[in-house]
Amino acid sequence: MNKLSMRGLYSLTEWITKFAYLNFLWIGFSLLGLVLFGLSPATVAMFTVLRKWMMGQSDIPVFQTFRTAYKKEFLRSNGLGIILALFTGLIFTDLYYMKIDASHLLQLTHIPLYLIIFAIIMSLLYIFPLYVHYNVTFIQLFKNALFIMLINPINNIVMLLGVIAVYFVVKVIPGLLFFYGGSITAGIIMAGCYLSFQKIEKKQKGAQSI
Repeated sequence: MNKLSMRGLYSLTEWITKFAYLNFLWIGFSLLGLVLFGLSPATVAMFTVLRKWMMGQSDIPVFQTFRTAYKKEFLRSNGLGIILALFTGLIFTDLYYMKIDASHLLQLTHIPLYLIIFAIIMSLLYIFPLYVHYNVTFIQLFKNALFIMLINPINNIVMLLGVIAVYFVVKVIPGLLFFYGGSITAGIIMAGCYLSFQKIEKKQKGAQSI
């Protein structure tokens, strides 16, 4: 095995370890906040680390970066978590009542509602990446999430397929959920969103130079 192959294998092993470590931190800090108060700040911290990796900062101190983001964003991210919980509750409530009305599930009047629910779910995928990438208000955060989702259909499909793929892999090998369930899923979402952000920023710079 040549040096190039060895270097590639070492790099792959290193990233496998990093994602497992990041997943442990996410679980651990979520539990630290009793899940209810720890999940949102831990998720923000995880996306903060992933964003830095996407930007080429692969040698950052992961624990220190994670802990700093967790403490800094603890209160504000919990506010975001409450809003997301309300959105999730509304979606499940709508789906529940539509399930009760199963005899009319295929009615054309339900199609717009399904499309709205799908659009909301896809927009929510952009929330945490936007939160860690831009310093904006919650209103701007949700408006930008919807806008970016609408103008990036290909990225939406790639992210959705990636998340679905992780779901099926974890379903086949449940043990991977503990090691990679959160970090790999978040990594796929962050990668797709970061590409979208770069496209938008590139267009903005191009427009300003004209």
